[in-house]
Amino acid sequence: MNWKSVIVVGVLSFLPLSLLAQANILNAKKPEDIGKKTEAQMEADDDEPLEYGYVDDRDILWSKTVWEVIDLDERVNFPLYYPTDTIGIGSDRRSLFHVLMKNIQNGKLTDVYTDSYFTEKRTLSDLDATLQSVDTTDYGYEQINAGEALSDEFVIRRDLTAADIEEYRIKGIWYFDKRQGELKYRLLGIAPVAPDVNFVDDESMDPNENKVELFWIWYPSARQILHDAKVFNNRNSAQPISFDMLLNARRFNGVIYKEDNVHGDREINEYIFDNALFQLLEANRIKETIRDREQDMWAY
Repeated sequence: MNWKSVIVVGVLSFLPLSLLAQANILNAKKPEDIGKKTEAQMEADDDEPLEYGYVDDRDILWSKTVWEVIDLDERVNFPLYYPTDTIGIGSDRRSLFHVLMKNIQNGKLTDVYTDSYFTEKRTLSDLDATLQSVDTTDYGYEQINAGEALSDEFVIRRDLTAADIEEYRIKGIWYFDKRQGELKYRLLGIAPVAPDVNFVDDESMDPNENKVELFWIWYPSARQILHDAKVFNNRNSAQPISFDMLLNARRFNGVIYKEDNVHGDREINEYIFDNALFQLLEANRIKETIRDREQDMWAY
């Protein structure tokens, strides 16, 4: 064993057991013991998300609000999408959509809104029309017309699942903190996007025109929930990270599709038509403008 291996083993020996993807798995005598922690382990766990520091309005020298799209077809964004099937996998592995929906259903996540301006709240019952479609077959209508009770076999129900989510849209603000002298980013909201549930299986629909923002989550209020939910770490399964850490650290690839502007925050595709390349170049131009802002602050 060389010195590098000795150092690695030594460092890993001081890591808390809470970092393991499945706590106590090496000490479990039965499968039921996996995940059980001792009192000492629970006390050693730092199970709170890192709090945002207070930023006074007078300390913000410059800011820019942007909206980005996270395409789940990109490999780097897979941790937000998988697993889509929860039957054959442990309870510690869930997709971001599953985590959000579970906490909306159990009432822990209540700051759910219609759009990214967070002006109109939505309840779980309000989301039913967005997340579920109910249709009746022709045989069902024949039953109704004949005065008979409608049989369940003639009712088609379609629910949106984690597998139907195609992208996420996020809203955040870049700002220059003059007190600390650096450019920072603060995530404000996140929304899952899927095909319209009424046309999700209709192949004649244009996929790009059939996408719907299901709901918007006010991100600061969801941080504890997303901190408790862990993401699979491809590089080291013994050290999973939380959804909160992944999003705040911007460990994803997002493309800007809108910025705050004088034209009512119009989207890029509203002034660059039918040209995906030029739209992407415009998104990169906005991104570079934001990046250059920090350098320009120090230019004399």
